[in-house]
Amino acid sequence: MTKLDLAIRGGTVVTASDTFRADVGVRDGRIVAVAAEIEGATREIDASGLLVLPGGIDSHVHIAQPSGPDVVMADDFASATAAAAAGGNTCIMPFALQQRGTSLRRCVEDYVRQAEGECHIDVSIHLIISDPTPEVLGQELPALLKAGYTSFKVFMTYDDLVLNDRQLLEVFEVARRERALVMVHAEGYDAIKYMTDRLERAGQTSPFFHATSRPELVEREAAHRAISHAELIDVPIMIVHVSGREAMEQIRWAQRRGLKVYAETCPQYLTLTADDLQGLNMEGAKYVCSPPPRDAASQAAIWEGLQQGVFQTFSSDHCPFRYESSEGKLTPKARTSFRWVPNGIPGIETRLPILFSEGVSAGRISLNRFVELTSTNHAKMYGLYPRKGSIGVGFDADITLWDPHRRETIRQENLHHGSDYTPWEGFEVTGWPVMTIARGEIVARDGMIVGNKGAGRILERDISAYA
Repeated sequence: MTKLDLAIRGGTVVTASDTFRADVGVRDGRIVAVAAEIEGATREIDASGLLVLPGGIDSHVHIAQPSGPDVVMADDFASATAAAAAGGNTCIMPFALQQRGTSLRRCVEDYVRQAEGECHIDVSIHLIISDPTPEVLGQELPALLKAGYTSFKVFMTYDDLVLNDRQLLEVFEVARRERALVMVHAEGYDAIKYMTDRLERAGQTSPFFHATSRPELVEREAAHRAISHAELIDVPIMIVHVSGREAMEQIRWAQRRGLKVYAETCPQYLTLTADDLQGLNMEGAKYVCSPPPRDAASQAAIWEGLQQGVFQTFSSDHCPFRYESSEGKLTPKARTSFRWVPNGIPGIETRLPILFSEGVSAGRISLNRFVELTSTNHAKMYGLYPRKGSIGVGFDADITLWDPHRRETIRQENLHHGSDYTPWEGFEVTGWPVMTIARGEIVARDGMIVGNKGAGRILERDISAYA
């Protein structure tokens, strides 16, 4: 037998279903052996005392995305994939955003060009549909779906992205015919506009009132409406970044009725609250994201959903802007009203440590559920399984070595993203990634990027098993 390129010895392998002591053998970027003991390898890594996990997959991140006039996102593909790798991830899934009045295909081609040669780890791209013209629905979208872009996102809010109900139904119909998976940002556009106008008339314009303008009920209403449209068309949907009980209960209601409705949540809804937006001056702008963080009762509801299987995936919704920048959170118009604060927070590097610490270390979820929520289900949901998402013969050798006992404090100075702050500054965690291996090559070690930019590939995907 040809000698192994790499042997990872002495660790505890964890998958979504099993936990066991084993060595892992790698050849040509793939796992070729998982056994009690393997022999003969060019390189060896001692994983004694460590967990051997499938590399994290973050299926909801925003990178180098158009963000409005005079606003620039803080991460390009190089910085975002470096940060992801340092945080234990081996694949991320950003969005090619169609700007209204433009060709969807051209937007995708331009976005792929930005990524080529820049990525430290593998990347696979979703679409965002903002302008569902007859040409887009009849030609461009079906062709792109067949070319391996097998999922797309639609928005029920934001001036430049919102689709009305008729447009949602038309897009859902294409998804059903082509077997695409639809991701839905569920917040009610008209209610938010009304609340925003009312708050501004009352002079309530600081970042804190961003949360007031988007109460849970606007998320609940939009989730129910999306579910109803999906039921009418008979198409599966994934409702993303669910923030609290009201939307979660709509999703659970649909799931109990046998509808193909899936859900995702994020670290901000477990650890942040609306009170964080009350910082002095413009400090609250650091926490502006949508849906906004809620309260302690909402956090408890999200844990309930994670424990009971309402949520299939746990993503970061990484959407980074710089704080100390006129092109970021402190864009001049942001001081006049919360409506102009760039919407989103960085989280690509801290997603896994936060869920491990608050979930596994705190006894709320099992190791296997952690793997399921952060890797396996992402691969299955979005057409990357069995290439990625687990540790077994035939899978890509995407592996994270994890120290379950290591205690760290999250600090901006130690992170690799392009933003100049983290919402979790000073947050203490137990459990930390000590090495990230992508297709058999070490990409990150002890917080240092050691892999080469350009080593990551841009992946096409199969049709989702869930679609």
